[in-house]
Amino acid sequence: MRLLVTRPQPQADTWVTHLLGAGVDACALPLIGIGPPAHPEAVHAVWQALPAHRLLMFVSPAAVEWFFHQRPEGARWPAHCLAATPGPGTAQALLQAGRPLGLCDAHLRAPPADAGQFDSEHLWPVLAHEDWAGQRVAVVGGGDSQAVKGRTWLTERLQERGALVAPLLAYERGPGAWTPAEAERARAALAQPASHQWLFSSSQAIDHLLTHHLPAWSLSVPDWGAHRALVTHPKIAERARHAGFGVVQEIRPTLDAVVQARRPSA
Repeated sequence: MRLLVTRPQPQADTWVTHLLGAGVDACALPLIGIGPPAHPEAVHAVWQALPAHRLLMFVSPAAVEWFFHQRPEGARWPAHCLAATPGPGTAQALLQAGRPLGLCDAHLRAPPADAGQFDSEHLWPVLAHEDWAGQRVAVVGGGDSQAVKGRTWLTERLQERGALVAPLLAYERGPGAWTPAEAERARAALAQPASHQWLFSSSQAIDHLLTHHLPAWSLSVPDWGAHRALVTHPKIAERARHAGFGVVQEIRPTLDAVVQARRPSA
C-alpha cells in the first residue's frame, strides 16, 4: 500500500526520504503550497525588535524556515528570548536554523517527547509557570495575505496571563498547484483506494484536496468510503471522517509513528 504524504514541500520530500529508508512505500502529494509573505517588512521589524521579546512561538517547520530566511544581515538571537514549538519536528528545524545565531537548547520550550499529542494544549503546561505580565510574544506562522491562521487557544492563554501577543505572518499558504506527475499519483490513488493511504497533517490539506486540487484536474470521487487515512491530530480525524473517509487512523505526528502504523502487526 502506497502512502501519500500531503505535507507542503520541502517537508513532503524529507518525510518521503525517511519513510522509504524505513521500508515504507511513500510518495509526495503536497496539498498545501507555501510562499513568502506579501509584506516581509513585518518579519524584518520583529527581527529588529527581538531583544524586546520574551518569546517567539513557531507553529510549524515552515514558520521557522521563512522567519530565518528573512533575517536581516547581522541579526542574532538574544540570550533572554525563549523559542517555543508545538512538537519535535518544528523544534529540530528551529535548533538547526537558530544555533548558528545564538539560539541554544536552553531557550527551547516544547511538549515533552512522551506527550499524548503535539499541539498548543500540550505546550501550554511548559509555558504556564513563566511570568508573562507585560511580556512581548510573537506567534510566527502562516496564513493568507490578511492574517495568521491558528494558535488562537494558546494566544488566549498567554493574554490571560498578561502577555502582549502579536501574530506574525512569516509566510503565505494556499493550495498550490500539482505537477502532471502529482496529478497522476492522485488519479491512481482514486482509482485504486485499496492500494493507497493518505497521510494528513492538516485539516486544511483535506479542504484543499476536495475544493481545489480535484476540481482543477477534473477528478471526482464517487465514494470516499473505500479510502484510508492516517491523521496526526483528533481535529484532522474529525475532518477526514466528515469528508467520508472509510478508515481513519489517528497517530502521533512523528516519522516513527507513521512507520509503526504501517507495520503489518500495527
